[in-house]
Formats: sequence, C-alpha cells, structure tokens
Amino acid sequence: MGVFETEKSTKDAAALETQSPEDFNQPSPLRKIISVASIAAGVQFGWALQLSLLTPYVQLLGIPHKWSSLIWLCGPVSGMIVQPIVGFHSDRCRSRFGRRRPFIASGAALVAVAVFLIGYAADFGYKMGDKLEDKVKVRAIGIFALGFWILDVANNTLQGPCRAFLADLAAGDAKRTRVANAFFSFFMAVGNVLGYAAGSYTHLHKMFPFTMTKACDIYCANLKTCFFLSITLLLIVTVTSLWYVKDKQWSPPPRNSDDDEKTSSVPLFGEIFGAFRVMKRPMWMLLIVTALNWIAWFPFLLFDTDWMGREVYGGDSDGNERSKKLYSLGVQSGAMGLMFNSIVLGFMSLGVEWIGRKLGGAKRLWGIVNFILAAGLAMTVLVTKLAEDHRKTAGALAGPSSGIKAGALSLFAVLGIPLAITFSTPFALASIFSSCSGAGQGLSLGVLNLAIVIPQMIVSLGGGPFDALFGGGNLPAFIVAAIAAAISGVLALTVLPSPPPDAPKATAMGGFH
Repeated sequence: MGVFETEKSTKDAAALETQSPEDFNQPSPLRKIISVASIAAGVQFGWALQLSLLTPYVQLLGIPHKWSSLIWLCGPVSGMIVQPIVGFHSDRCRSRFGRRRPFIASGAALVAVAVFLIGYAADFGYKMGDKLEDKVKVRAIGIFALGFWILDVANNTLQGPCRAFLADLAAGDAKRTRVANAFFSFFMAVGNVLGYAAGSYTHLHKMFPFTMTKACDIYCANLKTCFFLSITLLLIVTVTSLWYVKDKQWSPPPRNSDDDEKTSSVPLFGEIFGAFRVMKRPMWMLLIVTALNWIAWFPFLLFDTDWMGREVYGGDSDGNERSKKLYSLGVQSGAMGLMFNSIVLGFMSLGVEWIGRKLGGAKRLWGIVNFILAAGLAMTVLVTKLAEDHRKTAGALAGPSSGIKAGALSLFAVLGIPLAITFSTPFALASIFSSCSGAGQGLSLGVLNLAIVIPQMIVSLGGGPFDALFGGGNLPAFIVAAIAAAISGVLALTVLPSPPPDAPKATAMGGFH
C-alpha cells in the first residue's frame, strides 16, 4: 500500500490511512507486511494444539480411533465453503475499515467462542447428563464437535483475508509477494513452536487450577490452559496488527448500467465457477500439485502424535492404565517432535527466497522438498518396525529405546524443511498467477484452498477405515502419502510453469471480466 497521505475527512480519518491512486500500486514497507504476517502466529498456535492434542482428546471422549478422523472433516468442509465465500466478499467489502480487516477481526472473535466450547466440552457434557464412568460421552462429543466446527470456520475466516491482505500490501510485486508469504510461514512456525511446547508440558494446568474438575482430568485441564494462552496471543497480535496497518476502503470501479446489471446477476458460486472457466494452465498445474502435496501431508499432520503413542511407544488409548499412560507419553513426545519440526520450519521459512534462487526457482525448490517429504514418510515404516522389534525383546510396555525415540524425533525435524515450502510457495505462486488473470486475491486464494481441503476431506473420510483394512495403525495411510508426495515432486519439476521474474501488478479490485 506504500506511503499513506492523511485525509482530513472526519468520517474516515480515525479509521483509515488512504493514499493517492498513484501510490496504491506501490508495495508497502516491509514492517507493515511483517506486522500482518504475525497474525499467523496466533492462528497457528491454535492449529498446533488441534494437530497435537485433539485427536487423542476425542478418543478419550469415547470416539474410536478409526472414526476419530471424521471429526477432522470439519476443517476441510468449512474451508471448502468458508474461504471462497470470505475471499469473494473481502474482495468487495465496502466497510470504512477496509476490505480485509473486518473479516480478520470477526474470525478472531469466533476463535474465542470456539475455544471456550472445546475446552469445556467435558464439563458441559457432565452438567447435561454424561456419567463419568461412561466410555462414550455423547453430550461432550456433541459440544466438542460444535466448538470444533466453529473453530475451523473462524480459522478459515482469518487465514484467507490475511493472505489476501499480504498480497494487497505486496501490490503485485513478485519478489515482495514471495517474501510476504515466507514471513507468514515463519510466523506459522513461531505459533507452532509455542503450541507444541505448550502441548508437551504436562504441568501447564497449574497456571489455572480451576481448569481441573470432576469431568476434566489433567490432560483435559492442560488442553484448556493451552487454549487460554492461544486466544490471548491471537487477540494481542490481531489487535496490534489491525491498529497499525490500515486497509484500503474499496469503491467499485465505474461501470455503465449494462455492466452493473450483468455483474449483479452473477452469484457468489457463479464467480467461483467463472474463476475455474478462465483459469489458465499455470494455475491449473498449481492446483494439481497442491492437491497431491496435501494428500501427502494430511495423514501425517492428522495422525503424527497418535503414531508416536501407538506405533512408536506401543501404547493404547483404549487399553489398561499402563497402556494408556504409555500412549500419553508417546503423544507428549510427538508434541515435542512437532516443536522441533516447527523450529526447522521457522529457519527454513526465512531462507526460502535465497534457497529458491540458488536452486533455480520456486518450482524446482518445491519439487525437491517433495522428495524429502516422500522419503520422510517412508521412513515411518522403518521406525515402526524397529520399535516393534525392540518391544519383542524388552517387553510390550517397555517403550522405545533412546535411539528409536531420537530417530522418530529427527524425522519430525527433517519434515520441517518441506513444510516451510508448503506453507509459503503455493500461496505466493497463486497470488502471482492470479495477478496475470485479473482475479481478486481473496477469491483466487479461496480457489487454491479447494485444492487443499478436498484432499483433506478424502483423507478424513478414508484414512481411519483404510488403516483398519490393514489391521489398524497409521502406516497404510503414511505409505499412500509417501507415494503422493513423490508424484507431487515429479509434477512440480516437470509440468508446473515457472513464474515470471516480475509478475504484472495486481489489480486493485478482483473480478472476472
């Protein structure tokens, strides 16, 4: 957005920094881009808690392992519907506070509501009639599911406009767009580190003793405390960023009456289908590579801590007390592994631009790291077999040896390298490719999100039952994921076009003409 000129209008002066038409197409200062990107830390703190703690938590509420993945349908379904809708309307929002900021603020408020419902699901279920001795706590599961849906809607309401806001601030500059998305990825790593560190610390509930109740044990109380910290961080970075970085107020471009009638007759999903119709080959290739990439990622992101608890540590969330304790230790170790993953992710995010130049471009970098992802996912089979062999000699409840544990944690850390690219490169390429077609950033990123959430829906629906066909556990889904990662790497290197060095500047308003 560049250098702002203060207007004296009493209506808008307090809410907006505006700029002359000549300055609208100039990239904003890096400090403002970093400020908006920092919102990702607050959002990702909550995502990290979901990924590390909620799959075990829903099993403790009584949902069996093979059906626990269905809970994760909330994210893909809400992402498929919410992000395109929010992207479409944020491109056209006429609020005096700007196009993106009202949606970001609304998403943060919804996160607070959702976190409260999830954290207190067991307590509300107990008050409504669930018995402590019941294996399946129906009312608690219902409240949890409602909170989880709201949380995913809120996160999708936040992330789409945040990415679009960064693209607005980059003003179509290809390098600044890549840098903005790299910083977004970096702050996602910061949020991950905080979230996984909180999830791996077993005495966090002592900060808020009231979180432990009859219906809520230590694990549940730690989850509540983690979410309280998450919402505090999110509100701080969101309020600070939205106060510091002002958003432009959009005014529709002048049109004649025929254009207005034609435009007003096109509904939201007509615009989305219109986006697909006019989409050029680079964007189609990006969607295909992204979809395969997420078929590879989502099984691991969904079941990584469960894999540590079951396959590596040999525990069972439905077993006796010793087996449950071993499973819990594995989950905590998995959260620590995810923290290492996020540290590598953070450092890698800061070097994405430089490494991409050294390797010959973003698409080559993405292809190479997808092979790293494939190898890492395949290595889960070796780690699992070594852990099984160790238990045969040391005892079923012995847990992994120090070497096996170190190998598993190293695997988590190495996968931080391809994750940094996954969190930045596709979004930067989408912004660059969409600028060439004149598409609005919000709608374009919403379309890209479909290539992320549809694979997640496939994994959520089929992951648990598919694993059950092969005797349970997580390895079958991990093997399929490794194959998808390898195919994604091949396609990224062969069919994905390279973006131009200096992409055309994005239009101030998105629409398909």
